[in-house]
Amino acid sequence: MKLDRIDIRILHELQKNGRITNVELAELVHLSPSPCLQRVKKLQSEGYITGYSAQIDVAKLGQTLTVFTEVTLKSHRQIDFSRFQQAVEKVPEMIECHLISGGYDYLIKFVTAGISDYQEIMERLTDADLGIDKYFSFVVLKTPIVKTHLPLHRIFPA
Repeated sequence: MKLDRIDIRILHELQKNGRITNVELAELVHLSPSPCLQRVKKLQSEGYITGYSAQIDVAKLGQTLTVFTEVTLKSHRQIDFSRFQQAVEKVPEMIECHLISGGYDYLIKFVTAGISDYQEIMERLTDADLGIDKYFSFVVLKTPIVKTHLPLHRIFPA
């Protein structure tokens, strides 16, 4: 499916507000409601829209600790990457895991109840013999800016 600028605009608006009504969305993208709904359903069925979720203000729930962790593996065979990723995926506190280029292999974001919880997670991962050579932890002190949507219309001008 090739996306046009209206599809990109629909995706842009939905990522900003997944609870928008079809009528409101249609108005924003300059379509009538029926064709707009058809496009949304097509975007869902083609896998462009993978789900809808609520954004939670975690700070209102209580104190948390966010840590970015750089991980370097001892070996760089595909099986080593796969084994590591499968293990990390099972850690509920792991929010993001990126395989990256540069001086280390992974950049992982953890959100935990505190430093001891984070330390316990890292001890479990290193004890599991997943091929971790070294890791560095960066504790987030403050998060002044968080964007929850991508500038799709700038990245993918149609």
